[in-house]
Amino acid sequence: MAATTVFMATPVARLTTTPSSSTRNVNFAVVRCMSQPSPDASKTPVAPTPPPMNTPPPPPPAPKVSTKFSDVLAFSGPAPERINGRLAMIGFVSAMAVELSNGQDVFAQISHGGVLAFVATSLVLSVASLVPLFKGVRAESKSSGLMTSDAELWNGRAAMLGLVALAFTEYVTGSPLV
Repeated sequence: MAATTVFMATPVARLTTTPSSSTRNVNFAVVRCMSQPSPDASKTPVAPTPPPMNTPPPPPPAPKVSTKFSDVLAFSGPAPERINGRLAMIGFVSAMAVELSNGQDVFAQISHGGVLAFVATSLVLSVASLVPLFKGVRAESKSSGLMTSDAELWNGRAAMLGLVALAFTEYVTGSPLV
């Protein structure tokens, strides 16, 4: 309810003395403040404010995804690390499987026909990884639960390091790891 405030000053007492006595004139005033209902406020009804709702703010709009070849395959683009990680995961698992079954180290596997299998696998996985990216679909939008796009990146990084460590260890020792 709106109200108006009124200030009123009223004199209360006045003390005067004669000049022969050494006192001065003192005037007192009291200021009073009152609030009165506004006549306009009673005419317009005030609607009660609804209680605030705890709804989360809407998510920010998804950024536009570039499907240009140079953006997809840029150094910081979505394709290079993901494709290399996928190839490293397959390469590490297959290198360990062949080493366990035949006893050949990584360099013997490559020299005995492994280059053709590596090139074929690289082409198939690269094309399969690039097609969704050129359509504007990102791995982040399709990941949920345990198998997320971040988990794939971290597994790919671990596989890249593991494949390099496997090749380096076999080169230094001169024999298969297993």
